Amino acid sequence: MSAIDANNSLRVALDTCQEGHSLPRAFYNDPAIFQSDMEGIFYREWLFAAPECELPNPGDFVTLTVHDAPIIILRDQDGIIRAFYNSCRHRGSRLCKSPRGHTARLVCPYHQWTYELTGKLISTRFMGEDFEADKFPLRPVHVTSVEGLVYICLAQTPPDLEKFRADITPYIQPHDPRRTKIVHESTIVEDANWKLVIENNRECYHCAGAHPELLVSLVEMALPNDARFADELAIMDQKARDWDALGLPHAPVDGGLEYRCIRLPFREGAFSMTLDGKPACKKLLGDLVEQDLGSVRAFRIPNNWHHFLSEMTLHFRVLPLGPDKTEVRTTWCVHEEALEGWDYDVEHLSRVWVETNAQDKTLAEENQKGSRSPGYVPGPYSEMSEFMVINFTKWYRNTLESWLSEAAE
Repeated sequence: MSAIDANNSLRVALDTCQEGHSLPRAFYNDPAIFQSDMEGIFYREWLFAAPECELPNPGDFVTLTVHDAPIIILRDQDGIIRAFYNSCRHRGSRLCKSPRGHTARLVCPYHQWTYELTGKLISTRFMGEDFEADKFPLRPVHVTSVEGLVYICLAQTPPDLEKFRADITPYIQPHDPRRTKIVHESTIVEDANWKLVIENNRECYHCAGAHPELLVSLVEMALPNDARFADELAIMDQKARDWDALGLPHAPVDGGLEYRCIRLPFREGAFSMTLDGKPACKKLLGDLVEQDLGSVRAFRIPNNWHHFLSEMTLHFRVLPLGPDKTEVRTTWCVHEEALEGWDYDVEHLSRVWVETNAQDKTLAEENQKGSRSPGYVPGPYSEMSEFMVINFTKWYRNTLESWLSEAAE
């Protein structure tokens, strides 16, 4: 299919969208629209890649693949975080295939072209006297750390990230994500379109029927004044006063359709996202002294959400693999000096979200199967319980509309 035909398919699909309703079937199944998602969104937007604590030392690297684009992120000898296309400038071979590692230099396994951690090409074999190595550095990718959250952008000119940085920094800074370490991780592949994975995360309408482990601690309300949860509102009022006294922001930030950040309490008597509600780690994050801080819930379109607790952080990264296949990576982090067996137990720490991720995988996959049906007709979202899904799909449609307009110019 040509680019023109693909764009025409997208145009037709966008014209059939109904405000406040789920997306038409093509958006979850059509390979041409999936390609538009990659080119119009994932190759242009800032994407969460990894927690910075995964790169503690010079020479540490992590890799990921954004659709067809393999990427390597590393910390160079001066401590600077850099990102490059994970592709040799000779004939394109991947330089690193391990998901993480440590190296002094990047050496292509095919023909041994060798690069400094700055991306500079420093060694080749048999290229002749006229070869100008300085013309062939690794191609850089935009990268930044937002208080310990590493984001990359594949666009030539990335969108502005500074309002997002300024808005969420006061919320997550007290949890000091840079001074954490990963103690558990999970990467699962869901047989579902990436948008269904995100939509599922953007509402707790399904929580009562699907997530008993999560609801030991989590309050379903998404706003601090949700009148449906009277008991939790009393807790919210008290915790708001406590957090004000500690100098911790908690009101929802104005992220428009693009991002969200808020601090919400846990259920009364719960301190963490564990099966018994007890803290997951004895050692608190950063310089925190209070255990009962609820969680900062942060989300940014198109591929990540996070929970920042008093003693643990959780980071979720979504990467599309195909029209009906999505990778979801979760990392659990505690204070860098916490000791396993003394301060924390991995099973206790991770169990709730291991179970929740498995439940969400089933929900998304059943949603995908149903969306393939010729009998599927987009249904209305609940404005009360699914307003964040409405915001996401509105952002999605607006973004692709803009991309189509730019392509037509």
